[in-house]
Amino acid sequence: MGEGRGEGSPASPIFPPPLCFFFLFQKSPLLCVLCVLCHLCVQNSSLLLSLHTMIDRFTPIHDQNDPRIEPYRNQKDAWLKASHNPNAIGQPTKDPLFISEGSLVLQHHINSPYKLHSVLIAESKIKAHADLLAKVPQEVPIYTASRQILDHITGYPIHRGLLAAGHRIKQPDLTSLLKTARALVILQDLANHDNLGSIFRSVAALCGSGVPILLSPKCCDPLYRKSLRVSMGHALTIPFATLPKNKSWPAILTTLKTAGFTTLAMTPAQDAVDINTLPQNNPPHTKYALLLGAEGPGLTPQAINASDLRVKIPLATSADSLNISVAAAVALHRLIPPLG
Repeated sequence: MGEGRGEGSPASPIFPPPLCFFFLFQKSPLLCVLCVLCHLCVQNSSLLLSLHTMIDRFTPIHDQNDPRIEPYRNQKDAWLKASHNPNAIGQPTKDPLFISEGSLVLQHHINSPYKLHSVLIAESKIKAHADLLAKVPQEVPIYTASRQILDHITGYPIHRGLLAAGHRIKQPDLTSLLKTARALVILQDLANHDNLGSIFRSVAALCGSGVPILLSPKCCDPLYRKSLRVSMGHALTIPFATLPKNKSWPAILTTLKTAGFTTLAMTPAQDAVDINTLPQNNPPHTKYALLLGAEGPGLTPQAINASDLRVKIPLATSADSLNISVAAAVALHRLIPPLG
């Protein structure tokens, strides 16, 4: 059944607009042109009004060395990891920032606990993102620049033409996360930002709320631009915490057992427990903590031995393992029902 006309919508014309224009053109080409222009104006009136009311929000950037857009400068991967970068990943800074990229990520950024620092958008993308830009808080500056200046500032082509800088927040402590969690995902030493971002996206899509992510001290940064983009912005909405380096790993797993979690070490080992047998062999409200290791080496023997169970996903005999983000998605779908 098709969607009905919304309440307050104008009644449909006797003829569809294209047919009306055809008949008008037969009688008066000039009148037809005027009607077409009026029709386009009506169709775009809300967009034009939105842009008109926001005109004072935009701050044009004409100089690539403008200090106001310093957070966006040199966004190449090598620079972001360099020790001489004042906002380098892992470097202590007075006000550490992160960069989000694209409209979908910005939408999550606006609705997240992470305060926006500023927005930088290509002039050619303003019209396309007018509705989204209207949601940016009034106190947050929106900088505009030509595509050439934008690419020069960041050091690589920004195909989406939209970036935002955000302030990092203090990560929640382990105790507060465990109090509200109905399940956990624990990642050991993941160094691939694509895999990390994909796991955040899977947790958001397959579990919804109540499933935070814990990261070992050597995991990569969920708020790194590439990881954040792959997560579709969900790294800003899924609670996570990096376990402190002074906390011996994997001794932290003992704390999870005390809090009532059943820790599952995901492994391709043939003698591990089949994941499909867990739902019928455990109470329906069992709080699982899924433990996954890095692509290649997997979990350390110490982490596996500290877990309650070793669990495998049955595979065809022609394959020996799954990508870590795929394995996480399968396990989440099999064991943790969606909520919210």
